[in-house]
Amino acid sequence: MRKGVVALACILAGALMLLAARAETPAWKQLFNGEDLAGWKHVGPGAMTVEDGLIRTHGGMGLLYWTEGKLGNCHIHVVYKMQDFNDNSGVFIRIPIEPREPWMPVHYGYEVQIDNHPETSNEDEYHITAALYSLTKPLAKPGKPGPEWNTMDITLDGPHTIVILNDVKVTDYTEGQPVPERKFDFEPQRGRRPDEGYIGLQNHSDHDIVFFKEVSVQALK
Repeated sequence: MRKGVVALACILAGALMLLAARAETPAWKQLFNGEDLAGWKHVGPGAMTVEDGLIRTHGGMGLLYWTEGKLGNCHIHVVYKMQDFNDNSGVFIRIPIEPREPWMPVHYGYEVQIDNHPETSNEDEYHITAALYSLTKPLAKPGKPGPEWNTMDITLDGPHTIVILNDVKVTDYTEGQPVPERKFDFEPQRGRRPDEGYIGLQNHSDHDIVFFKEVSVQALK
């Protein structure tokens, strides 16, 4: 009988520890409700619409940004697909102030690029999907062509930025690490970005159509 009581106590203790661990894990917050663009605002040329539960890009170059505050010390989960074999877009992070036009986020935030074939635009691998646009060399190139779905997981941990694409790490960058000099006038200004900032989704041009199925955020423990 005593063995049974001890075993039951161990089981209960394990269950309580599991529940406590789950309670300590921050919940994911969906920033896109699948129905409309509540909480989002568009600036610049082009537009974003919701079609069949997906955010769709139109024209550009513009930016759809999350209006309800800056994000930092968090995981950002984005699920997207290109309409064609390759299309151009981006996920913006660390934007220092609320955007009023699309170029301030380019120069003073970071664009996590979406473009599997930058060589088509005479750009190099520093401009490929999941790199910090023109700033970081990719550790891998796991981007899937359209119309396959891709998952992008961005971790903002103070000054540290990690980007994982389709479960493969592409970017691991900490503020202050060396970056290449600018090659084009449309590339971002160099310099430190804030630990917290607004996030956004880019609509690049009439010829670049990208769909976003999910944008969610989870605070770091």
